[in-house]
Amino acid sequence: MTTPRDLLSIRDLARLYGAYVDTFRGADGMLPPMMELKRVHTEHVVANARAIADGEGFDAETARACVAAALLHDTGRYEQLRRYGTFRDSDSVDHAAFSHDIVVEKGWLDGDRQREAILTAVRVHNRRDVPDGLDPLTEAAVHTVRDADKLDIFRVLEHQVATTDWRHDCAAFWNLPTRAAPNLDVVAAIRASRPVDYQNIKSLADFVLIQVGWMRSGLRYATSRRLCAERGHLAFRRNFLHQLTDDPVVDELCDFQLSACAAV
Repeated sequence: MTTPRDLLSIRDLARLYGAYVDTFRGADGMLPPMMELKRVHTEHVVANARAIADGEGFDAETARACVAAALLHDTGRYEQLRRYGTFRDSDSVDHAAFSHDIVVEKGWLDGDRQREAILTAVRVHNRRDVPDGLDPLTEAAVHTVRDADKLDIFRVLEHQVATTDWRHDCAAFWNLPTRAAPNLDVVAAIRASRPVDYQNIKSLADFVLIQVGWMRSGLRYATSRRLCAERGHLAFRRNFLHQLTDDPVVDELCDFQLSACAAV
């Protein structure tokens, strides 16, 4: 049986994680572009987790679990891409479960008294529904990572739109049709504040509307909703959707105030 030890510092945990990521670098010392995207994504998710923990007034140990889980949440993305050539889970593996398994295999959290809370947050960060009955530390880590991840997914979409020829090369958006009306099933789910079934994503408009749905009912913490509003993520999606479809449902679904969104 492993004896519980003092909490590994985030700096030391980041060192272990960084050394693992370095094993995917080429002879030129560079990561493949899509892996570099995930490395940068993780940096932003960690920063978002810190901001949420601070804004929500978490104590130091709770904040540490949240930030550690944010750091490790996408550990499996690198091996997923190398092994399967895609980040699309439906065509490869559940990247959250894969990340969990790699962290366990590496033993980075062995003996850490927050081990189970952090691993649970990694394992369920991409699930449609959070398991019931979580203890307070695990619940905080889970919801913080989920919110922090969504906040950076908002940034990533905006970066891709700004820096790629998305009308002709939509690889970052699952190669979905770029000019099509939203799927009615997606619209119905968002109206009802239900998670969207990814099988119903048929167009880039659907892909973007998922994120609108997250803003309406998928952010747990008031700090997350405040950050989302301050960064203009909703306004960007409303404007971008008008480039993708003439369907008036866009304005209906985007007509809400982030500060008034219900917590989940």
